[in-house]
Amino acid sequence: MPIIVNLDVMLATRKMRSKDLAEKIGITTANLSILKSGKAKAIRFSTLEAICEALDCQPSDILEFSPEI
Repeated sequence: MPIIVNLDVMLATRKMRSKDLAEKIGITTANLSILKSGKAKAIRFSTLEAICEALDCQPSDILEFSPEI
């Protein structure tokens, strides 16, 4: 998949656990895990906004485009 999710990197940089982020943004840890693993088919802008607010980052810090070769 050409979209890479770098959420685990941002969590490590901010020294935050997935469980804490999930509670802060109001989603389940299971849904956050699906997003972190890159297996999610979509993400709501409201969820992306909440993640960016909680981690004090930009969407480009979390999502990256890498064309398939």
